[in-house]
Amino acid sequence: MPYTPELKQLIKKVEATRPERVRRKKEGKEMPAMSLEERQAVLDAFHPDCKKTSKRPIGVGVNKGYAISPEIVDTLEAKSRVDPDKVDLTPRFSTDVLVVGGGGAGAAAAIMAREQGAKVLVLTKLRMGDANTMMAEGGIQSASKPHKDSPYYHYLDVLGGGHFKNVPELAEALVADAPETLAWLESLGCMFTKEADGRLLTIHGGGTSRKRMHYAADITGAEIMRTLRDEALNYPEDIRAIDFTSAVELVLNDKGQCAGVVAYNHETEEYFTVRAKAVIMATGGSGRLHIQDFMTTNHYGATGDGLVMGYRAGVELCFLHTVQFHPTGVSFPDQIEGLLLTEKFRGMGANILNIDAEQFVFEREPRDVEAAAFIRECEERKKGIATPSGKVGVWLDSPMIDDLKGPGTVQREFVGKWKLYLRHGIDISKEPMLTYPTLHYQNGGLKIGAKGETSLPGFYAAGEVAGGIHGENRLMGNSLLDVCVFGRRAGEAAAGFAKAGAREGKLNLEHVKKYHQELEKAGLGRDRVSPVLLPDYVNPDVKKYQLTTSYVGTIR
Repeated sequence: MPYTPELKQLIKKVEATRPERVRRKKEGKEMPAMSLEERQAVLDAFHPDCKKTSKRPIGVGVNKGYAISPEIVDTLEAKSRVDPDKVDLTPRFSTDVLVVGGGGAGAAAAIMAREQGAKVLVLTKLRMGDANTMMAEGGIQSASKPHKDSPYYHYLDVLGGGHFKNVPELAEALVADAPETLAWLESLGCMFTKEADGRLLTIHGGGTSRKRMHYAADITGAEIMRTLRDEALNYPEDIRAIDFTSAVELVLNDKGQCAGVVAYNHETEEYFTVRAKAVIMATGGSGRLHIQDFMTTNHYGATGDGLVMGYRAGVELCFLHTVQFHPTGVSFPDQIEGLLLTEKFRGMGANILNIDAEQFVFEREPRDVEAAAFIRECEERKKGIATPSGKVGVWLDSPMIDDLKGPGTVQREFVGKWKLYLRHGIDISKEPMLTYPTLHYQNGGLKIGAKGETSLPGFYAAGEVAGGIHGENRLMGNSLLDVCVFGRRAGEAAAGFAKAGAREGKLNLEHVKKYHQELEKAGLGRDRVSPVLLPDYVNPDVKKYQLTTSYVGTIR
């Protein structure tokens, strides 16, 4: 819906202060960034992770006692969707490399595994490409301009953004592979936004010391996903994709290696087994668990499935004690609440303003600091803008981008959001957007090494399901880089393992039985099963719609 008369009156304040704000920005007199001490203070007081109720210790498993989001703990402290004594482990499919997940990491892994001579099978919960990668907007970081930048500066930014808690070798792999990865994407046909002479355009992102954000308008993720999906599906004799199929358990063999999965086909409502010499988990994040009841940017299938399967098999989790809330999620109109408003808006100069049209935070703080500052402005200072449905937000002054960069810039550089808002009667080149933090990114995940390997032989992880790369907070543009870098690395490593390291053995689900025994001993998991697979927005009592642990077969 268009802005109400009351909101339009408030927009007049924004318009009145805009000329002076544009002038100051053109003169380089921007609002200063916070000091490290100020950043820490606002995080400690207002970031959602710092609430007393935001964490709960895991009661079972290899990370027992590790306090993380209760919504994720609930999925870990649950029984399998299947009874391990009743599953038919006779393989319906056999392959060299099995990729679980069809987003950016999964597609990149499949492409690289094929290049190493492996036969690949991809299981994807929705369709190939229906993933958070498709929804990423702002850009991909890479130090592609050596006269001004280098992986050294990129590395320092990554560590600074992650509060210097990142796993150093993972951060090093991310930045060192970035230029080659960007060139690889271009070689596959990815069309980034360029200068007239062909040079790649770059902008700043929050927490970056150099302009290294490459982008394709405001649909960078969609362009990268299009490129990777098309390349993967271009080799049907080597890469087979099965859509609408979720993995529900890892399968091990009696040699102690990961040897496949038990899968569930959402269309036929059947369980079946896939045998593989190596498995790559690329299931993405967990935003659809709606941690702390926040709205989310995530796609429908992001329910943390890979965490559950890997954890039951004994793979450690890391960095899940922090969750990224993107500062700019849609607060109005209600029809698109929670949707991502790319950081590129702020990277190109749009100010953040309160109800009095005052700047209260530097617009390019790291995401966790920016989000905490929004919450402080609305909750403590009571200077948020109320929406007709009772939500609250602050202004993202998108029209000032046209004043800074020239008429038509918003429509050209943010064509996706410009068209979306226009459907609701709002022209974001003329009216600002109402925004509030939204659940965005799973900072942590399965513990991996630099090649995506885990502690379980034959089992790899890449993309958002893996942890350690970004430390305790991810900077803009490093997720699209992450899925490509570690998808490629995991694909290559898994193919190598399938050739030289995999050993034939009898398939089993003994690890699931042991996990069930541990749950029983702890008195946990009696009323829940997981993975969740898909959220249920019809009935909040989700467990009524899930299979019990004693039933293996169709939902019907």
